Amino acid sequence: MSESEFYKLGFNYPNGKPYPLDTLKGKVVLIVNTATKCGLTPQFGGLELLHVKYQDRGLVVLGFPCNQFGSQEPVTNEMMEESCAINHGVSFQLLEKIDVNGSTAHPLFTWLKKKSGSWFSSRIKWNFTKFLLDKNGNVIKRYSPITNPEKIEADILKLL
Repeated sequence: MSESEFYKLGFNYPNGKPYPLDTLKGKVVLIVNTATKCGLTPQFGGLELLHVKYQDRGLVVLGFPCNQFGSQEPVTNEMMEESCAINHGVSFQLLEKIDVNGSTAHPLFTWLKKKSGSWFSSRIKWNFTKFLLDKNGNVIKRYSPITNPEKIEADILKLL
């Protein structure tokens, strides 16, 4: 089996430094587009619980802040990271703020939408859309913004 294209789609920490994609090989990855001013921000708590509970078994939760939906992530990368830690107890990895739709969409989200091939449209509808990837970097499932992280736990366990 050839290496998943996922491992070639670079993205950055909030400080702009490249995230080491090789560290994700062999891990189950949950990718979420986030926003600190969204009505769905309580999901940060559920994502953090999954992170804490399963990180030692190979789960990596990655949050990608996005300001494309109602300007609900208006702050800088540094302020967003601090806000998530202080206000939501987030210790899982947050990345650089990106776009998930349109001509400026980050290549990662363009790829995720293409590979998730489900009844969902090719557009991300709102903050907290989630994508679950297996240990080989393949998209297993896409979850709607209203799917609480706890509902994803059984799928995560199957992949760990």
